[in-house]
Amino acid sequence: MNEYDETGMFRWADCTRGRLRELLPDALVVLPIGATEQHGPHLPTGTDGLLAGTVAERAVLAACPRSPRPLVLAPILPFGASEHHLPFGGTLSLSVETAIAVLADLARSVVQAGGRRMVLVNGHGGNRGVCHAAASAVAARHGPTVAVVHYWELLAPAPEIPGHAGEFETSMLTWLRPDLVIDPPTRQGPEPLPVSPGLELHEAAGWLLIDGYTDHPGRASAERGRSWLEDCVRTLADRLVELAGRA
Repeated sequence: MNEYDETGMFRWADCTRGRLRELLPDALVVLPIGATEQHGPHLPTGTDGLLAGTVAERAVLAACPRSPRPLVLAPILPFGASEHHLPFGGTLSLSVETAIAVLADLARSVVQAGGRRMVLVNGHGGNRGVCHAAASAVAARHGPTVAVVHYWELLAPAPEIPGHAGEFETSMLTWLRPDLVIDPPTRQGPEPLPVSPGLELHEAAGWLLIDGYTDHPGRASAERGRSWLEDCVRTLADRLVELAGRA
């Protein structure tokens, strides 16, 4: 495989150290982050990485013709902070502290290799705080510009997005990899307990009340999944061009 294709996208893993030394001072590095965790009885454990990686790669491809800088796609990080899923089995998790350290180390490595700009494309809700903590620390200590994108937030506000292994993720997997989707449950997942505005509640007991999924996976639609995925890709491509245009 070439280090880049006709669109101008560079893949970090396909480049030599010398090529990266040339590229990185002017490039925007895109690092997708997923998780390996249970997704109910019907979706694969690699769902978050598959979706984040797909959105990131397609967005980079779409952005390259318009980008004022080279775009370098780093290999996806397939593990995240998923300790709340460990009781279900099928989960490989980093602790929150380790996940922050891993992301900070990877970002620091980009800086030491010559990079000055990067964006973390996150595909797992449990990584939200981790991504922001790592990005803030690296930017303060080492000076690069580090952006964070949670890909589902690129969509216009919609109910039950992203949920967990519910209609949203099941729809996108049904479009992208129908061979990996096994009989989505028709039973609705539990409704989240109401929380006052301005509060964000973390509660381990809540996860134990469900069968590893939320909302309505049985309502999944490949067509809606295609539309959601394409919207995420299109909007992320615009954001990458915007970030690449910064000094």
